[in-house]
Amino acid sequence: QVQLVESGGGLVQAGGSLRLSCAASGRTFSTYVMGWFRQAPGKEREFVAAIGRTGTSTHYADSVKGRFTASTDNAKRTAYLQMISLKPEDTAVYYCAASRTSWLYSQVAKSSQYDYWGQGTQVTVSS
Repeated sequence: QVQLVESGGGLVQAGGSLRLSCAASGRTFSTYVMGWFRQAPGKEREFVAAIGRTGTSTHYADSVKGRFTASTDNAKRTAYLQMISLKPEDTAVYYCAASRTSWLYSQVAKSSQYDYWGQGTQVTVSS
């Protein structure tokens, strides 16, 4: 069982930056594929980014490619999502998730692949 707790959300102006953190309980953090998803009001949850167990494999949604960077620190059992050049359309509740399934590029964007979810953190980007 893994518990995930996100932090780092907030209100930022367009063009600004935020770094989200996702702290995981348990000693098996390094065995999980970590994903980031977001859900804006009135919209379905959508994939943002994923990072593999070793940190060498990453996958990003087209909408955030070049602006968002996923990373992990296994010693701290924490995943990060660095967000720069934020846009109002990035406004959403951001969730981190952990998957026990091995990395498959074609699958990591699917929310059904993830076994554990955090409670979410609000990111609001003002224009």
